[in-house]
Amino acid sequence: MRTETLVERSRFLCVLEPVPDEAAADAVVAAARREFPDARHHCSARVLGEDGEVRRASDDGEPAGTAGAPMLAALDGAGVTGAVAVVVRWFGGVLLGTGGLVRAYGGAVAGALAEAGLVHRRRVDLVRVRAPLAGAGRVEAELRRRHAVEDVAWGADGWSAVVAVPAGGRCALEAELAAAGLAAPLTDALVDLGPAVRPLP
Repeated sequence: MRTETLVERSRFLCVLEPVPDEAAADAVVAAARREFPDARHHCSARVLGEDGEVRRASDDGEPAGTAGAPMLAALDGAGVTGAVAVVVRWFGGVLLGTGGLVRAYGGAVAGALAEAGLVHRRRVDLVRVRAPLAGAGRVEAELRRRHAVEDVAWGADGWSAVVAVPAGGRCALEAELAAAGLAAPLTDALVDLGPAVRPLP
């Protein structure tokens, strides 16, 4: 996602990208530097990890705290993780001052976030469910009514799928299946696969 703003004749181009890790974030920053070598500044901010535990910002020659920090604040304000923002600035001849720079850099990222449309995600536990062929259709239909179902496989030995349940929700899944009369074919057929992050439905 790219957005552009003009502030007192200075041009601010925000490049906002989803990234899985530091190496990918570094690559986005490097690509912006290569694509726009004539710009005076290539400031950046990144938030990575499931809980946003990796957080970095760079003022790239702007006065300390006037570019990277407000960019990071914009990412935080949107609750974003797994993203990097690079704001490329071409100086327009008018000094913006500390407050003006903070508003311009933070505003560039906030504007890009508003246009990007965010994917909200949640933590889930993944559970593999197996069922014999005879009851598989009922099991799948019941699961799809309430949960995201992935990796469905039909074979001679039966049916299996991965179900995303809310974190800590395996017991509730068992209770749902039992209440639907499906517990008998599913005994010992639930296998915990661990935690994951998935988009909200």
